[in-house]
Amino acid sequence: MDAPTTASADNGTSGGGSDGWFTPRTQPDATPDNESEAAEGSRLAAMRPMGRTTADTDKDQPTQYVPQSAPPAEPEPAAAAPRPSGARPSPAEPSPPESPAAAELRVPTQRSTAPAAQIQEPAARAGAETASPDAVLIRRTMAEVAPIADKVTSYFYALLFVRHPDLRSLFPAAMDTQRDRLLKALLTAAEHIDNTEVLVAYLQNLGRGHRKYGTRAEHYPAVGECLIGALSRYASGIWDAETEAAWVRAYTTISQVMIDAAAADELRAPAWWYAEIVAHDLRTPDVAVVTVRPDQPYPFLAGQYTSVETPWWPRIWRHYSFASAPRSDGLLTFHVKAVPAGWVSNALVHRARPGDIIRLGPPTGSMTVDHTTDSGLLCLGGGTGIAPIKALVEDVAEHGERRTVEVFYGARTDHDLYDIDTMLRLQQSHPWLSVRAVIDQQAHLQLPDAIREYGPWNEFDAYLSGPPGMIRSGVDALRNIGIPSERIRHDSVEELVTTGD
Repeated sequence: MDAPTTASADNGTSGGGSDGWFTPRTQPDATPDNESEAAEGSRLAAMRPMGRTTADTDKDQPTQYVPQSAPPAEPEPAAAAPRPSGARPSPAEPSPPESPAAAELRVPTQRSTAPAAQIQEPAARAGAETASPDAVLIRRTMAEVAPIADKVTSYFYALLFVRHPDLRSLFPAAMDTQRDRLLKALLTAAEHIDNTEVLVAYLQNLGRGHRKYGTRAEHYPAVGECLIGALSRYASGIWDAETEAAWVRAYTTISQVMIDAAAADELRAPAWWYAEIVAHDLRTPDVAVVTVRPDQPYPFLAGQYTSVETPWWPRIWRHYSFASAPRSDGLLTFHVKAVPAGWVSNALVHRARPGDIIRLGPPTGSMTVDHTTDSGLLCLGGGTGIAPIKALVEDVAEHGERRTVEVFYGARTDHDLYDIDTMLRLQQSHPWLSVRAVIDQQAHLQLPDAIREYGPWNEFDAYLSGPPGMIRSGVDALRNIGIPSERIRHDSVEELVTTGD
């Protein structure tokens, strides 16, 4: 699969040349209906499963944006925000003939993204090869603004809400918890502009995921306009016409890949699913196992995760892994740990009850089993990170395989091994499975270090899930004992929250 490059102003994926701004090729979707927000503590009747209504399609195309020569006076910084969210999207309507680029981006319903480890590798890896002129300018800009990223982010959202106040309603009322995710996503994509395979997979995933926020094609020019405005202000020492043109080309490419992926996904899947909580098992004072029934079939793969929105905090989404392989009854299970100031996690652990309705985004994630090989699985799960590990074990069992699976279940105390009984029962049922608990306070040994005492792991694929710090140290430990990076699977430590908010 080829991705557009930035070698020219118009390479067949953009809507215009370098002297104009991007105009999406696709027709805008209908304007989302406003959803009423229920009073604090009540269950949203509006969030219960019901038929989705069809809205009229807005036929107006957005106008092109020509980058300004100088940014406007700085507005009062708004509280920074996550990605657009909230209003209920309309169902898929008949689409115009799909372009070759859109057809090329078509992916199966049960999908996985490129390994997040690839996304997160330093730019130095890409720099080892000859970088394109645009990539050099883009990375130079990012290096310039990195020390003041918080200011860039605040100014970006301030510009967005001042110039386009109609977009403010798509964001949560309080936006401090994930203030810079949108900007970071855009900058990450721009940084990998020369890495075709990783870039396309990353952007396709973003484009599909943004559907649940109510994001439409005509929103992208506004975001790009404000991104250029924020960068030009805080990288003024190196900003010139050539740099601006490079960012326009990069954002044009980024936008079109995301829009095409969203348009293709709209033909096969809803933007989000309603799901009713059918069981709520409080395993510890701060960990709950939550089981839900989606309002329509929900295809996913063991090891993937999804985003969750509760009725108590509209437009705030958090990521949780599926704690089981796909089930014949269609039920989904999540392990949720309440963390301090965690809005969604505390709501799911302490307020949610059977009968409450939540919303689910599309499944995503690449931490899935390759059933075309017979390699062993080395699984490291810390805290509620044991949830997707349990799903992987079930997946191997359901495929009838007898490949070796070694699970290291890490916790700070015995109390934190809330699911150890389930894992030990699986071990009793499957002779190819071995489960070892690693308790920090007893052994004074961190989970990644424990694997050095066992092995060798030369013929194993490694899977990691848990707190970001554990994933980072675990990846280092695995590499140090000789497991190559391409055989280490985990999901983005910035995106995936397996331990709370």
